Amino acid sequence: MRINIADIPTLTRLLNRKKKYGGTAYEVNLGMILGEILTWANRLVPSEAGSILLDDPLLKWDRSCREQLYFAACYGKGSRALPGNALSEACGIAGETYRKGRPYISKDVKKDSKFYPEIDKRLGGRTRSIICAPIVIGGSKIGVIELINRKGRQNYDDYDLALLEIFAGYTATLIHNALIGRRFEELSKKDTLTDLYNDRYFFNNLVKEVGSAEKRGGDVSIIFLDLDRFKEVNDTHGHLAGSLVLKEVADLLKGIFAGTKAVLSRYGGDEYVVVMADADIEEAAAYAEKIRAGIAGNVFLSSGDGVRVPRLCIKGIITCSVGVASLSRSVKAAGTSRDIAESLIKASDSAMYTAKESGKNRVSIAKLRRSSERKRGE
Repeated sequence: MRINIADIPTLTRLLNRKKKYGGTAYEVNLGMILGEILTWANRLVPSEAGSILLDDPLLKWDRSCREQLYFAACYGKGSRALPGNALSEACGIAGETYRKGRPYISKDVKKDSKFYPEIDKRLGGRTRSIICAPIVIGGSKIGVIELINRKGRQNYDDYDLALLEIFAGYTATLIHNALIGRRFEELSKKDTLTDLYNDRYFFNNLVKEVGSAEKRGGDVSIIFLDLDRFKEVNDTHGHLAGSLVLKEVADLLKGIFAGTKAVLSRYGGDEYVVVMADADIEEAAAYAEKIRAGIAGNVFLSSGDGVRVPRLCIKGIITCSVGVASLSRSVKAAGTSRDIAESLIKASDSAMYTAKESGKNRVSIAKLRRSSERKRGE
């Protein structure tokens, strides 16, 4: 029996469930797991065809959009054309099962007003009977599993439907465990305050990018920044305000680098670092200036409830000193990738201190003359 699985981008989207479950899909071959579920379901309840359909979690929380069920895994005549295709939750027995959240048995679809014949027309099939069960996690429906045309006898019975409900439960458990696994995996990489990568992930990623750049003759650049006068915020307004400023800086960085492949990390305290693979020092310096100008011109804590979250409108205090270094211009390519990565960090860190000592609120380029430093207004 051949199981047809949706492509990886589709599965990733369908399993990218953050709002309800606090995590995203675990990076295992979920397509293979869903295929195994259908294989075992068919062994215990032999059927000519079967499918697992999942909703789109992004559309699910948008009330302006009608929910869609996507074929994530399926088998049977013509089913190769189905994976990744959508079916409105208003359509057919699968849609009815999803909407009501209850198992459904149709022993003769010709007499069933809920039956949706368009799939048969498209695939050239002939559906006689269907059983369908909802897939539910934590009280929330995420999809359905269905079997079509019982082999060995004319119709499905209640025992068949009970078995299918068990497989729906297995499917829900697998996806739920995947979500939990991914949540803890992400927590090991992320800084919990800013949601940027942490210093450990940053360094491992940099070593990987340095090794890759050396093999292909490319470049890697680092932007290292430290906030100026950040201690004044903590001393004057307290550590809650300071933490909110750090998070706001992270959000500024995310906005500046949106749509790029840059890896953003909180290095520690009020220090941040950006790794730009395939970027030379000039490109990195241009982004560094955007960071400097963005932070210098930002009004921090301009929104809030005034009680739990302070509304302080801090402007003209927080700036940053930025150091920029690149593999091709700032370090000697000697030693292991780890050694070179450490040298690159030291070069960017040293450039940052040069900017700090030269008056703050400026960008300094590693290994270049002081005249290449940039300051607001120059």
